[in-house]
Amino acid sequence: MKQEVNIREKELRQAKIEQLITKQIISNQDDLLKALKKAGISATQATISRDIREMQIVKQQDGDGHLRYVVFKEQNQAEWLRLYKAIYDFVIEITQVEFVNVVKTMPRNANVLAAIIDDLKPECVAGTIAGYDTLVVISPSADAALEFKKMAIEHINHDAIGIAPEDD
Repeated sequence: MKQEVNIREKELRQAKIEQLITKQIISNQDDLLKALKKAGISATQATISRDIREMQIVKQQDGDGHLRYVVFKEQNQAEWLRLYKAIYDFVIEITQVEFVNVVKTMPRNANVLAAIIDDLKPECVAGTIAGYDTLVVISPSADAALEFKKMAIEHINHDAIGIAPEDD
């Protein structure tokens, strides 16, 4: 059980790291530790160093000439596989309402899934809002929302939630 909690903490911390370095100019581990602490996540420098290696975070010059951390995107396909695995592991229900999908997840996993979706920036998604176990996926149109829903249903663990893949 403790190992499961540690894995979940790591996933949440890494999702927050990715969110922070995407939205802020963070150029060193000290700044990252401070930003995490401000977000309510405590970590050691050694832990952050491991996260940076595992997440393939590199320093890159932005448009204003500032060096900042970014996630190295070697293969977009790997990110899609990460999304599919997260859907399989976390999603228990999805309901489409017009151009919005309401996604129910296992407790404490909506933010992780939202971070993955936000990072991928799929064309069928305009944005996400996540809570404890519910994720709202906003699409630019009802057709785009249906596209997202079909993709999600294709990757849900159907045995765990008791629906057939073709059910909408």
